[in-house]
Amino acid sequence: MGDNIATLQISLMVKEKIFEGDLLVILGPTATGKTQLAVQLAHKLSGEIISADSRQVYRGMDIGTGKDLNEYNFKGVSIPYHLIDIVAPIEEYNVAQFQRDFQRVYSDIKERKKLPILCGGTGFYIKAVLMDFQLPKTEPDKQLRQELEAWKLEDLIKELEAISPGASANTPVDTKRRVIRAIEVAKDRGQETEVRSKKMDKHQSPIPDPRSSIPDTRSPVVLGVDYSRTVIRKLITTRLHFRLENGMIEEVESLLQNGVTHERMEILGLEYRFISRYLNGVYNKDEMTVLLNTAIHQFAKKQMTFFRNMEKNGIKIHWIPEGDFETALEVISKG
Repeated sequence: MGDNIATLQISLMVKEKIFEGDLLVILGPTATGKTQLAVQLAHKLSGEIISADSRQVYRGMDIGTGKDLNEYNFKGVSIPYHLIDIVAPIEEYNVAQFQRDFQRVYSDIKERKKLPILCGGTGFYIKAVLMDFQLPKTEPDKQLRQELEAWKLEDLIKELEAISPGASANTPVDTKRRVIRAIEVAKDRGQETEVRSKKMDKHQSPIPDPRSSIPDTRSPVVLGVDYSRTVIRKLITTRLHFRLENGMIEEVESLLQNGVTHERMEILGLEYRFISRYLNGVYNKDEMTVLLNTAIHQFAKKQMTFFRNMEKNGIKIHWIPEGDFETALEVISKG
């Protein structure tokens, strides 16, 4: 009996010392098993998972967003998760709201002496946490929005780059709405910079932009799930066919029946956009499947581009081959 207690005490001491940081982050492109790795690590390190997925926040969008809530049960233990199923699909949810929700959940987890594990594929959300973005408070410019609404998406992206070079690599540019908002912000920031420069005289230093450099206080370790592009393509295609055969189309039908419009489905993107178009008669099922498969492959490629840009911006990502648990644990133990 005494030996068993001693063994348990030693085990707990080792468990506590595996990782002494304040935040563990797991990212990667779609379909690479991020949640599975996060759950294993949460079980090992007494952690709780905070979802960093811009669509998993919506209730009723389960199959298309890959919530896979059954995965949060590991070896008979339910792993707590947060920021999933928190808003209705007809509501808007953005990165500013995510930051506030993350901070609230993060603080609660830390107060309970657990390890926060941020897991997901929405790079913009993850970067906002790691760099502690001070998000712009730019008011909507209705006149500018009306003018830009008639532009093509590719022309909007060019305009954004002309105003703020490099912005399209660090901002979601998959919809006109998002690019127009980015142009609004970029124009506003340009005006703020001009105002700040006018407030200087020859004896003054520039007035600092409070959004420019935010110190990192959370000591995060960032893991990336790494597969070859060929394997990712296979994983995406296999998963898509499985979901289509197991209720994803019916899920979209249910959302439409419960008040989510086809226009809203366009904004929700990917699976919801293409299946909505299929149900609206724009494509037949075979056309929808091919186009959706291609779109998800393109999305995965954009995710990896975003993560590489995060690295260029100074965020260290430890890439874990095929999300191997033991390799991840070894990296974590080194801090």
